[in-house]
Amino acid sequence: MRSILQVDGTFAKGAQPSMDEEFLIDALRLMLLSRLYDERVIGLQRQGRFGVYSPGFGQEAAIVGSAMALDPGKDWIVPQYRELMAVVHHGYPLERITATYMGKTTEATRIPDDVKVLPTQVALAAQLPQAAGLAWGLRLKGSDAVVMAYVGEGGSSEGDFHEALNLAGVQSCPVVFFMQNNQWAISTSRRQQSAASTFASRAEGYGFPGVQVDGNDVFAVYEAAVGAVRRARAGGGPTLIEAVTYRMGFHNTTDDPSRYEDPEERERARQRDPIDRVVKYLTSLGLWNPDRDRQLRDELRDELDRAIAWAEQQAPVRPQMLFDNIFARPPKRLERQRTGFLDGSARQ
Repeated sequence: MRSILQVDGTFAKGAQPSMDEEFLIDALRLMLLSRLYDERVIGLQRQGRFGVYSPGFGQEAAIVGSAMALDPGKDWIVPQYRELMAVVHHGYPLERITATYMGKTTEATRIPDDVKVLPTQVALAAQLPQAAGLAWGLRLKGSDAVVMAYVGEGGSSEGDFHEALNLAGVQSCPVVFFMQNNQWAISTSRRQQSAASTFASRAEGYGFPGVQVDGNDVFAVYEAAVGAVRRARAGGGPTLIEAVTYRMGFHNTTDDPSRYEDPEERERARQRDPIDRVVKYLTSLGLWNPDRDRQLRDELRDELDRAIAWAEQQAPVRPQMLFDNIFARPPKRLERQRTGFLDGSARQ
């Protein structure tokens, strides 16, 4: 498994990446924003002010490191449901995402036209055939854009996963399948999920490379993602990246992992916390200290306050919106239904 940054915050010999201070701080900023957002909105969900939510707690390096390998101006992201900061980095405003989780699915929450992100997909792996098709279409148009498609290791047991990888391999689609192997498919452990030694090895069966990387090492993730993106952009076809990490929270806010998870396993994962590793490394370079850390966290909390306040002020969904955004030119039957709904005759 490819790793650059060691648990103690030092680099493996000869593996130090060429990243400037601004890049490193940006990566840490996104990782901290992800962690703070998770903590904040879980509290809101418990108060009934936020919808069902899947946190990225413990997976921040995988999410951020992969997204930072893309060009937001040309590349596409096809998310599952745990890649919040990937789509934020790609240009989807945090306040709009927050409003969506609050049920404010109005014009104010839509993905902006210039942001190359597809909607979140809750059905496991159902987004992957779309990602392969999108990448195929971009190639046919002569674009050098790349698609980054996210999935969990649990999604690899779905038929859509295999169909999408097969299509991408046959058509040499410029797509990177980024798998977050967080050891849990809801309550099913990785050990029960597959007898394969790695999930990355499955790529060979579809005719393209598979790479396993330390998903708690933001630098290793970034390096692997950059290589896969460059390969796809140059016409080399798809890559499957398996980022081995650990879900240090619950599957989503309806889940209780204490019913199936060994607490010692969780504690071992905490010792590999991806944020702590970056902080230790930056501190060793003299680029980080407790005051700077405190200042950044305060700035991020203010940013979250503004995003949440904006989201709460947006208009709620109205029943008549059921008829909106379905057809460019609604058929007569739908217009009759809409008219009947609005004047009350459809409910009589």
